[in-house]
Amino acid sequence: MGNRFASGKFSIAECDRCGQRYKLSQLKMEVIKTKLYQLKVCPECWDPDQPQLQLGMYPVDDPQAVRQPRPDLSYVASGLDILGFPSGGSRDIQWGWNPIGGASQFDSVLTPNNLVTTNQVGTVTISTT
Repeated sequence: MGNRFASGKFSIAECDRCGQRYKLSQLKMEVIKTKLYQLKVCPECWDPDQPQLQLGMYPVDDPQAVRQPRPDLSYVASGLDILGFPSGGSRDIQWGWNPIGGASQFDSVLTPNNLVTTNQVGTVTISTT
């Protein structure tokens, strides 16, 4: 059995949204949230299916949690700092500027550190022959 409809290549139809007349072959079916609706719209009225409306429709495999995690023991296990307190392990961050190696006098209690700069100046000998 063949096709039960005429080709309709010269058929005229109206856009279901704006009412303008177009060739039937120019009209597109409206798609909302991956579902076809029985609306045929012109190229000016047609807009593609919005991907943000599809959020949550499909499962996402993006594991972030760790199975059977263990606590971070480096905070206590890394020893004591120069003042005799636990040093903080991997979270022990010291900082300083102007001068490097010590906090300013007004905030030395808030930002204690033992940063020390070491520099050296050498000599260069150039000989020409």
